[in-house]
Amino acid sequence: MPVHMQSQVRRVTFDQARLDRLAKAILRDVGETSAELGIMFVGDQRMRGLNRRYRGKDRTTDVLAFAMREAPNSAAGLLGDVVIAVPTAVRQAKQGQRSLEEELIVLLIHGILHLCGYDHERSEKEARRMHRRERMILRMLALLPKRMNRTRHALHGTPHD
Repeated sequence: MPVHMQSQVRRVTFDQARLDRLAKAILRDVGETSAELGIMFVGDQRMRGLNRRYRGKDRTTDVLAFAMREAPNSAAGLLGDVVIAVPTAVRQAKQGQRSLEEELIVLLIHGILHLCGYDHERSEKEARRMHRRERMILRMLALLPKRMNRTRHALHGTPHD
Protein backbone atom coordinates (compact mmCIF):
# COMPACT_ATOMS: atom_id res chain seq x y z
CA MET A 1 0.00 0.00 0.00
CA PRO A 2 2.16 2.82 -1.27
CA VAL A 3 1.67 6.26 0.23
CA HIS A 4 3.23 9.15 -1.68
CA MET A 5 3.67 12.25 0.43
CA GLN A 6 4.73 15.68 -0.75
CA SER A 7 4.92 18.99 1.10
CA GLN A 8 4.91 22.37 -0.60
CA VAL A 9 5.05 24.08 2.80
CA ARG A 10 8.42 25.27 4.03
CA ARG A 11 7.70 27.34 7.14
CA VAL A 12 5.93 24.68 9.18
CA THR A 13 7.50 21.35 10.03
CA PHE A 14 5.82 18.14 11.11
CA ASP A 15 6.68 14.46 11.28
CA GLN A 16 5.98 13.22 7.75
CA ALA A 17 7.32 9.74 8.50
CA ARG A 18 4.80 9.36 11.35
CA LEU A 19 1.97 10.62 9.16
CA ASP A 20 3.02 8.08 6.51
CA ARG A 21 2.80 5.25 9.07
CA LEU A 22 -0.57 6.50 10.31
CA ALA A 23 -1.90 6.79 6.75
CA LYS A 24 -1.01 3.14 6.16
CA ALA A 25 -2.71 2.14 9.42
CA ILE A 26 -5.83 4.07 8.39
CA LEU A 27 -5.84 2.38 4.98
CA ARG A 28 -5.58 -1.04 6.67
CA ASP A 29 -8.42 -0.14 9.02
CA VAL A 30 -10.75 0.85 6.17
CA GLY A 31 -9.89 -2.30 4.18
CA GLU A 32 -7.75 -0.62 1.54
CA THR A 33 -4.59 -2.67 2.03
CA SER A 34 -3.62 -2.62 -1.63
CA ALA A 35 -4.61 0.99 -2.31
CA GLU A 36 -2.21 3.66 -3.45
CA LEU A 37 -2.63 7.05 -1.78
CA GLY A 38 -1.21 10.49 -2.47
CA ILE A 39 -0.97 13.10 0.28
CA MET A 40 -0.02 16.69 -0.43
CA PHE A 41 0.51 19.48 2.08
CA VAL A 42 -0.06 22.93 0.62
CA GLY A 43 -0.45 26.57 1.61
CA ASP A 44 -3.74 28.43 1.78
CA GLN A 45 -3.31 30.14 -1.58
CA ARG A 46 -2.81 26.85 -3.40
CA MET A 47 -5.74 25.29 -1.53
CA ARG A 48 -7.97 28.24 -2.40
CA GLY A 49 -7.13 27.75 -6.07
CA LEU A 50 -7.93 24.04 -5.91
CA ASN A 51 -11.18 24.68 -4.04
CA ARG A 52 -12.20 27.30 -6.60
CA ARG A 53 -11.30 25.15 -9.58
CA TYR A 54 -12.79 21.86 -8.45
CA ARG A 55 -15.61 22.91 -6.14
CA GLY A 56 -16.47 26.43 -7.31
CA LYS A 57 -15.78 27.86 -3.84
CA ASP A 58 -13.40 30.82 -3.85
CA ARG A 59 -11.92 30.35 -0.39
CA THR A 60 -9.41 28.12 1.29
CA THR A 61 -10.49 24.97 3.08
CA ASP A 62 -8.69 22.54 5.36
CA VAL A 63 -8.79 19.33 3.32
CA LEU A 64 -9.80 18.21 -0.15
CA ALA A 65 -10.03 14.64 -1.40
CA PHE A 66 -9.72 13.65 -5.05
CA ALA A 67 -11.00 10.12 -5.53
CA MET A 68 -9.33 8.44 -8.48
CA ARG A 69 -11.61 5.42 -8.62
CA GLU A 70 -14.41 7.71 -9.76
CA ALA A 71 -12.30 9.11 -12.60
CA PRO A 72 -12.54 7.64 -16.10
CA ASN A 73 -9.56 5.49 -17.07
CA SER A 74 -8.22 5.46 -13.51
CA ALA A 75 -5.41 3.08 -12.65
CA ALA A 76 -6.37 0.01 -10.65
CA GLY A 77 -5.45 0.30 -7.00
CA LEU A 78 -5.18 4.08 -7.07
CA LEU A 79 -7.45 5.34 -4.27
CA GLY A 80 -6.78 9.04 -4.76
CA ASP A 81 -5.19 12.13 -3.28
CA VAL A 82 -5.72 13.98 -0.02
CA VAL A 83 -4.66 17.64 -0.03
CA ILE A 84 -4.26 19.40 3.32
CA ALA A 85 -3.82 23.16 3.83
CA VAL A 86 -1.20 23.40 6.55
CA PRO A 87 -1.77 27.08 7.51
CA THR A 88 -5.48 26.35 7.96
CA ALA A 89 -4.59 23.27 10.02
CA VAL A 90 -2.32 25.42 12.20
CA ARG A 91 -5.16 27.90 12.85
CA GLN A 92 -7.67 25.14 13.58
CA ALA A 93 -5.25 23.41 15.94
CA LYS A 94 -4.77 26.63 17.91
CA GLN A 95 -8.52 27.28 18.01
CA GLY A 96 -9.19 23.73 19.22
CA GLN A 97 -6.22 23.73 21.62
CA ARG A 98 -4.68 20.75 19.86
CA SER A 99 -1.26 20.10 18.44
CA LEU A 100 -0.67 20.53 14.73
CA GLU A 101 -0.02 16.79 14.50
CA GLU A 102 -3.43 15.99 16.02
CA GLU A 103 -5.11 18.31 13.53
CA LEU A 104 -3.22 16.84 10.57
CA ILE A 105 -4.22 13.32 11.64
CA VAL A 106 -7.90 14.30 11.89
CA LEU A 107 -7.73 15.91 8.44
CA LEU A 108 -5.95 12.89 6.99
CA ILE A 109 -8.60 10.52 8.36
CA HIS A 110 -11.34 12.76 7.03
CA GLY A 111 -9.77 12.94 3.57
CA ILE A 112 -9.22 9.18 3.35
CA LEU A 113 -12.83 8.53 4.34
CA HIS A 114 -13.97 10.83 1.54
CA LEU A 115 -11.86 8.75 -0.87
CA CYS A 116 -13.64 5.65 0.44
CA GLY A 117 -17.06 7.09 -0.38
CA TYR A 118 -18.04 8.79 2.87
CA ASP A 119 -19.63 12.20 2.33
CA HIS A 120 -20.83 14.34 5.25
CA GLU A 121 -22.40 16.84 2.83
CA ARG A 122 -24.81 14.27 1.39
CA SER A 123 -27.11 14.14 4.43
CA GLU A 124 -27.19 14.49 8.20
CA LYS A 125 -27.34 10.69 8.49
CA GLU A 126 -24.22 10.35 6.34
CA ALA A 127 -22.49 13.06 8.38
CA ARG A 128 -23.16 11.08 11.58
CA ARG A 129 -21.93 7.89 9.91
CA MET A 130 -18.73 9.59 8.81
CA HIS A 131 -18.17 11.15 12.23
CA ARG A 132 -18.59 7.75 13.93
CA ARG A 133 -16.04 6.24 11.54
CA GLU A 134 -13.58 9.07 12.19
CA ARG A 135 -13.85 8.47 15.93
CA MET A 136 -13.42 4.71 15.47
CA ILE A 137 -10.22 5.28 13.50
CA LEU A 138 -8.90 7.73 16.10
CA ARG A 139 -9.56 5.10 18.78
CA MET A 140 -7.85 2.43 16.70
CA LEU A 141 -4.84 4.71 16.41
CA ALA A 142 -5.12 5.33 20.19
CA LEU A 143 -5.31 9.06 19.48
CA LEU A 144 -8.70 9.98 20.90
CA PRO A 145 -7.88 11.99 24.01
CA LYS A 146 -10.79 13.17 26.11
CA ARG A 147 -10.59 16.68 24.74
CA MET A 148 -11.12 15.32 21.21
CA ASN A 149 -14.10 13.24 22.27
CA ARG A 150 -16.63 15.77 20.98
CA THR A 151 -18.56 16.52 17.84
CA ARG A 152 -16.80 16.58 14.51
CA HIS A 153 -16.98 20.34 14.25
CA ALA A 154 -15.41 20.79 17.66
CA LEU A 155 -12.88 18.12 16.74
CA HIS A 156 -12.02 19.71 13.52
CA GLY A 157 -12.98 23.35 13.54
CA THR A 158 -14.89 24.72 10.62
CA PRO A 159 -16.58 22.24 8.32
CA HIS A 160 -14.95 22.23 4.89
CA ASP A 161 -17.46 23.71 2.56
